Amino acid sequence: MSSALRSDLFSKRFLLSAATWFFAWAGIIAILGQILDWTFKLAKYEWWGQAVLGVALVGIPLSMWRSWPRPIEETYESPSTRIRIVKGDLFDEGGHLVIGTCDTFDTAIPNIIARTSLQGIALERLYGNDVAKLDADLDAALSSTAPRDTVTKVGKTVRYPLGTVAVVERPPRKLFFVAYTMMDEHNNAQGTPDGLWVSLNALWSSISKHGNGHTVCMPVIGGGMSRMSNIVPTQDSIRFTILSFMFASRNNKVCDELRLVLRPQDYERLDRLELQAFLTSLKPS
Repeated sequence: MSSALRSDLFSKRFLLSAATWFFAWAGIIAILGQILDWTFKLAKYEWWGQAVLGVALVGIPLSMWRSWPRPIEETYESPSTRIRIVKGDLFDEGGHLVIGTCDTFDTAIPNIIARTSLQGIALERLYGNDVAKLDADLDAALSSTAPRDTVTKVGKTVRYPLGTVAVVERPPRKLFFVAYTMMDEHNNAQGTPDGLWVSLNALWSSISKHGNGHTVCMPVIGGGMSRMSNIVPTQDSIRFTILSFMFASRNNKVCDELRLVLRPQDYERLDRLELQAFLTSLKPS
């Protein structure tokens, strides 16, 4: 048994759910047994009590099956979309990719952008560490976007508004570079929940316009160099992202599927049953 499954099976949510389903089942069997006894006087038979107890105990595996942890996903009719939370390697997933960045769209490795950051890994995996090619693609994608101002620092100095999305074609998919942090004069990126919300809304709008409804894969954004992990930890960041996506999808369809891809070590720490309950709660009542 994996540590993730063990954690789920001993979680308060699983135990309460399983107990609730078992007692509901046992209650129904008790009522039916009483009705049958009144009707057919079955209590006089020695086997009757054992039969009722046996059927009631069937509720144990049934309640565990009903409460058993399943893949974290939900399909919605209004809006018509699906949300999945999976563990794995973002760059091995199919579909379009979302990559978070700063408002200056810096790319210099390793002096400004860490090699181990998502953007650093994207440079290696998708561009073969060709910084010039990535810069050319970003410049082309941003050519119609007016800068906000400039900052005096090493690296790129032109700032774009928070929420700016650079859409880069990397067939067979597109890359959505979304600026959700501000870079200061010391090349320190800083984000805020308000800025993240604005950036996510802009991201959904861009995906709706350029994504052709295809699956979109993205990491949990808000941690790392954005310095928001203490304010918006992983579990909250996921809920934050999903809420923003659902609100946007109710106005205009964003994509057929939003897939949040987490590193295995981050996925193991999630309260997966709570997230599944959260996804289910977003269905219209």
